[in-house]
Amino acid sequence: MDAEPLRSPAARWSGLSLPQPVWLILFALAIGLTSGLNGVEVVHAFSNGFGRILGDFALVLLPSFVLAACMARQKLDGADRIAAAISPMTAAGMVCPDTSYATLASVADRRKLSVAFGSGAGYRLLFPAGPLIVATGLGVNSPALFLTGLLLLVPVWLAGEVWSRYRTPADNAPGSRTTPFSRAVLRPLLPLGVLGVLLLIGSVTDLSAFPWANFLTRPKGALIIAAALALFDTQPQSRRECLDAAMRRTASLLLVIGAASAFGTMLSNTLPLKQMLAPLASSVGMLVVLFAVTMVFKLIHGASTATFATVTPVLAPLMAGADISPVAAVFAICLGSFAILPTDSFYWLVRSDALAGRGESSAVATLAGGAALQSLVGLTALYLLVMAGLA
Repeated sequence: MDAEPLRSPAARWSGLSLPQPVWLILFALAIGLTSGLNGVEVVHAFSNGFGRILGDFALVLLPSFVLAACMARQKLDGADRIAAAISPMTAAGMVCPDTSYATLASVADRRKLSVAFGSGAGYRLLFPAGPLIVATGLGVNSPALFLTGLLLLVPVWLAGEVWSRYRTPADNAPGSRTTPFSRAVLRPLLPLGVLGVLLLIGSVTDLSAFPWANFLTRPKGALIIAAALALFDTQPQSRRECLDAAMRRTASLLLVIGAASAFGTMLSNTLPLKQMLAPLASSVGMLVVLFAVTMVFKLIHGASTATFATVTPVLAPLMAGADISPVAAVFAICLGSFAILPTDSFYWLVRSDALAGRGESSAVATLAGGAALQSLVGLTALYLLVMAGLA
C-alpha cells in the first residue's frame, strides 16, 4: 500500500476556512457555553442578540442598495472638475466608494486621485452611507447626524484634495476632455438631492404632530422616497434587476450583522466591559477607542460596509455609561474606517487605474498616506466639534 502523501500545513488547515458569519456564530456560542449558561439560556441569549437590530438594518440597507443599483446604471458624465466635485455625493448615493470611483474615473482625467479621496470621504461621512449604517448599528437616531457629517466633510474632503494634488505626478498634464456642464450631468443625482432636502427639513423642523411627514423626513422614510425616485428614473426592463441586486446585498449583510450582534451581546453579557474600559470612559478616550478598534477591523476586513456591519454590534455595548455623545461615537467609527491598505478592494481599483505607472511602495504611500491624513484631520475636527458642544 502506498504511503499517504504528505500534505502542506495550508492544505491541512484549508478546511477551517469558514465564512465570517460562521466564525462569529461559533465564537458567540462558545462564549455563552464557557460562561456557565446552559443550552437553553445560550440559545435564548443568541436569539435575542441576533435579531436585536435586524429590522432597523433591513429598512436602511434595502432602499440604500436599490438606490445604489439604480445609480450605477446611470451615465454620470462631465468634465474632470465636475467629476471631482460630485464624487462625495455619488459615493454616498451608491453606498460604495468603489462603484463611485469606477463610474467617475472615466471622465476624471488628471483628477482621478481627487475622485478617489472624495469618494472615500463622501461614503464615510454623508447619508445614506456610512453614518446611517453605523447609527443604525449603535441604535442612534439624531437629526444632528446629517449636519455633523456635512461639517466634517469639508475639512476631510479638503485634506484629500490637497494630498491628491501633492501626489499627482507633475508630468500628468490636463487631458483634452472639455465636456461642458449641463443639466444632464446632475439628473442622476436628483434622488440624492431629494434625500438631502428631506433630511435637512427633518433636522430643523419638528413634524412629530404629522406622522407621515415625520417619517418621510427621517432617514428611513427619506431613503425609501429617494430609492423610489431612482427606480422610477431607471429603464423599466432594468428595474427588477436593480431590486434583485439590492435583495442579494441586503440578505448577505443582514446575516453578517445578525451574527456580529449575537457575538457582541454574548461578549457584553459575560465580560465586565464597563469596568475594563472605565479609565477610557471620557469623551476623548472613548473617541480614540472607537476610532482605533474600527481601524483594526477595517484593516482585517478590507471592505468598509462589512466593517461597519461587523464592528457596530460589537462596539455598541461600550457606549453604555460612556461620557460621549452618540453622534460623536458614530463619526469616530466612520473616521476609523478610512484606513486603506492592499487588503482593501478600493486600493487595487485605484492602484490599477490612477496609479498604474507607480511602484508598489509609491502607491501604498499615496493611498495609505492620504487616507491617514483624512482620518486624522476628521478626528481632530470631530474633537473640536465635541468640545464646542456641536457633536
